Amino acid sequence: MEQVKEETKKLEILTIDPWLEPFEWDLNYRMELLEQTRSRLLKEHSSLKDFANGHAYYGFHEVSGGWVFREWAPNAEKIQIIGDFNGWEGSAYPLHPLEGGSWEILVKNQALPVGSRVKLRITSKEGETFDRIPTYIQYAIQDKDTAQFNGIIYKSTYQFKHPVPVLEEAPLIYETHVGISTEEFKINSYKEFTRDVLPIIKEEGYNTIQMMAIMEHPLYASFGYQVSNFYAASSRFGTPDDLKELIDTAHGLGIVVLLDVVHSHAVKNVGEGLNLFDGTTYQFFHDGEKGEHSAWNTKLFNYGKDEVIHFLLSNLKFWQEEYLFDGFRFDGVTSMLYHHHGLGTAFDSYKKYFSYDTDVEAVTYLQLANELIREVNPHALTIAEDMSAMPGMALPISSGGIGFDYRLSMGIPDFWIRQNKEKND
Repeated sequence: MEQVKEETKKLEILTIDPWLEPFEWDLNYRMELLEQTRSRLLKEHSSLKDFANGHAYYGFHEVSGGWVFREWAPNAEKIQIIGDFNGWEGSAYPLHPLEGGSWEILVKNQALPVGSRVKLRITSKEGETFDRIPTYIQYAIQDKDTAQFNGIIYKSTYQFKHPVPVLEEAPLIYETHVGISTEEFKINSYKEFTRDVLPIIKEEGYNTIQMMAIMEHPLYASFGYQVSNFYAASSRFGTPDDLKELIDTAHGLGIVVLLDVVHSHAVKNVGEGLNLFDGTTYQFFHDGEKGEHSAWNTKLFNYGKDEVIHFLLSNLKFWQEEYLFDGFRFDGVTSMLYHHHGLGTAFDSYKKYFSYDTDVEAVTYLQLANELIREVNPHALTIAEDMSAMPGMALPISSGGIGFDYRLSMGIPDFWIRQNKEKND
């Protein structure tokens, strides 16, 4: 009886690819870790969709008579709200500690006008005081003189008009960066893209747009791949409502819109981003060398920490529900999957995918992400940018896979570019 039970449990991925038989233990371990993590996260929740609501709790939220603001900063001894509405002096706006490292304040409406520039003044348990942008801020603007970002209290008024389309054929994807989508010597805007570029995309027969550089980033030259404010639509191109209008217009043309989401790493900047937010690196990232990406000079998330999983999963749900993005292209998945980040590694053997070099906590996070995205929108599309060709990347989770619809192998376009650059015609 015991043997029959084990046979019925055999993962489908092993039937699809018998060459994976030597790694059955590894694949089963991944599935066990997924079950354990999901069970741990959902103690008080019915589903991942019910769990991933950090954006509905933290940040600024209008309530009767004013705003409630909450932040998670477990190493903070004191937090105050500062901004242009109070002369950047926060003594009148102290947050009160809650359980689990969270903080809260209720502010009367007239004292905190929409459009205010805002930061948090945090005093750590070590006695250091520093200013930070709230982690769940939805709009941040760069100061032209100092190049520093400030959070903005933003209230959306946009009402979506068009139904969300559902693809009935394979995606034909137009990858786009709003800022460089013009021939003029300037940074293009959401509104100009909506007016000038969307009709061309439709006319050329594309049914999908993949949008780069949407999540706020301090270095424009990074093409959006060094994110500082994970819940903020980049202000370089306009307002959050301008982006909503772009997506809504694309939907009206029957085009689905994917967000190029960067959960593989975060910018090192202290002040704009998550690094040392409460005075510690380990709040969001691994401590020490494990938390540093040697090639990208960025910080690496700790995917084994429940609060980090909560922050990132909530981020996915936020972009789906607030902006109606139809799915995601996950950047830098190879970097997430391996402790060596795929650097200098030739994936010429299945052994390379199943070893101590593999970050199984990152695998679990990606499985949870795909599960959540489908709970929010069963028609959502997910793509993994993975140079390594991890087995099961685009296989259902129930079959032992990671759950993406497609894998984008950057090796092929990189090879094509190299041919054009290095070979004679």
